[in-house]
Parts: sequence; C-alpha cells; structure tokens
Amino acid sequence: MIEIKNLTKKYNNKLALDDVTLNIDQGELIGLFGENGAGKTTLIKSIFGFISYQGEILLDGQKIDRNNLARLSFASSEHTFFPNIDAKAHGEFYREHFDRFNEKRFNGLMDFFGLPYDKPIRTFSFGQQNQFEVLMALSQGADYIFMDEPFTGNDVFNREDFYKLLVGVLEPHETIFLSTHLIEEVSGFVDRAVLLRHGKIIGDVNTMDLEERRISLIDYVKENYDYQADRVSKALKTINGEDDENA
Repeated sequence: MIEIKNLTKKYNNKLALDDVTLNIDQGELIGLFGENGAGKTTLIKSIFGFISYQGEILLDGQKIDRNNLARLSFASSEHTFFPNIDAKAHGEFYREHFDRFNEKRFNGLMDFFGLPYDKPIRTFSFGQQNQFEVLMALSQGADYIFMDEPFTGNDVFNREDFYKLLVGVLEPHETIFLSTHLIEEVSGFVDRAVLLRHGKIIGDVNTMDLEERRISLIDYVKENYDYQADRVSKALKTINGEDDENA
C-alpha cells in the first residue's frame, strides 16, 4: 500500500496540494480527475520524489527511495525514455536494470501498437512516443503504474482498444493510477475515482457504488465540481448581446 499523509506543496507561496491524505492499495484501477491546475501532476511527482513537499509518503510503511523505487513506474506525456536509442535497446536496458522486466508484455505491446524496434524513439510521432512511454511503464515489472495524460495524440479507437487490452493483461497485484481528463472514456475501466480541486481531495468513490446509485461517473464529477449546466447559454447571451437587447 502507498500511504500519502498530509501532503502539502507550495509554488511561490501558492498551494498546489493542500493537506492531501490518500491510500493506494495494490490491485486497484484508479482514475485521478480534476481541472487544469488541480494538482494531479504535482501529486504524482511528489510520490516519485521528483519535487520537494511537506508531509509523508510511504510504500508498505517505508519511505520511497532507490531501495523500493523499482516497484513504481511512470508514464508521462513529458516522456522519460531515451530519445536517441531504439526500442530494442530500451528493452535491453530495462532487462538489465529491472529484475522483474516483463519481456513478453513488452514484445506484445510493441506488436499491438505496431511500433518499430529499430528506429530511434525521437523519430516516432508524438502519439507513438506516448504509446512507447506507456508500454515501457507497463513492462518494467512495477506494482504501481502511474500514468499522467498518457494518451495525448492517440485516436479514440486506439485508446478504446488499449483500455480493453490493459484490463486483460494486468496481474492481480498491479495497480494503475491514471490521471486524465477523458472521464467518460475511462468510466467503464476504473473501479475507483479520486477527485482533486484546488489541491484538495473533494471526492473518493468506488465506481461500483455509483452504479448501484445509478449515478454516472461524469455526473458525479460535475456534482462535486458544482458544474453550472447553464454556463454555455449564459455566455452565448452575453457574447451575442441578448442581455443588452432585453435591458
């Protein structure tokens, strides 16, 4: 289990995370949702120790450091791969440095995405680079796999097929922690939804509970975000000058 306790992060005296407390169990499929600037990326980077923070983050009761960091992997649209070497060399590097590297999964995902083994990753399209980032995170052999907007540049059909594939290949001990704006797309994939707003957790729910209450995930998010259903019509009235005409 990953335990996040009273996590607080400031940038130039502005709170990015405000006393966040959260547990992440093994075997979960978690969606992390929130508007731009809610603190999603900051939360994930804090877990990996990429940035400084106040609070405590533990993995099975221990601080996350080089002794247990291999149990976590990260796929980000900022990319963590080596751009000047090819996919085959990446596989060899991971095989050498990660004891639990899953070569069968690596090869299977390479075939699934139709990616070449013999070309530098910098020559891939942006969408292909994101695919490669995801497959490396999934092949590392980590127990906790974090993804931050990993599907940018991929079409809806590719994403849909990938969700189905992912559910089929995950082992019971593997956790996916997925930060994305594609709420409706992943609603049938995640089994837990965590909502961030202004650096605070404002929702944490099991999607099965939502189904029993006959509430869709997108409606749950809108409700917790105080979504104004008439904001578009109000804006159009203002833009088109209708308010002035009726004054």
